[in-house]
Amino acid sequence: MTGLPSTGQQPSGRDQIDPRGPRFGAGITALLLLGVLGLELSGYTTSAALLLAAIAALFAWGAFAGIRRHPYAVLFARFVRPQLAPTSEREGAAPPTFAQGVGLAVTLAGLVLHLLGVPLAIGVAAGAAFIAAFLNAVFAYCLGCQIYLGLLRAGLLGPSARA
Repeated sequence: MTGLPSTGQQPSGRDQIDPRGPRFGAGITALLLLGVLGLELSGYTTSAALLLAAIAALFAWGAFAGIRRHPYAVLFARFVRPQLAPTSEREGAAPPTFAQGVGLAVTLAGLVLHLLGVPLAIGVAAGAAFIAAFLNAVFAYCLGCQIYLGLLRAGLLGPSARA
């Protein structure tokens, strides 16, 4: 899981989210990324690039506005969560928000490399992002969250990084 307890820091109640929300969003993202891969493999590279740009914009939304304000979080809160049994499981909002930034970096790298003429850049970036989204959606293993927690433990993020 992705919560902060493993670092010894407990997020406050307002900084916690239902972990099923980011998993729901990861499922949608994985499906969209499969669409990018399908378009790329079918020779529709421009369409694949446009869809990947839209996905990058969604990652940017989550990274800069926060995971709670992401469009998928709104869909989850309004339509999905009311259909699910309540859960007491909570996790910090910071790791999934950071993970959105990682997704943004991967998708932007693919787009920039594509614009620079690197063959298969769209497919490789979409494939890497798909693997991360799939792991989160299906196995509740958030790679970006694990990067965040590793950086936190190393003192590269959080209060100790500012010292």
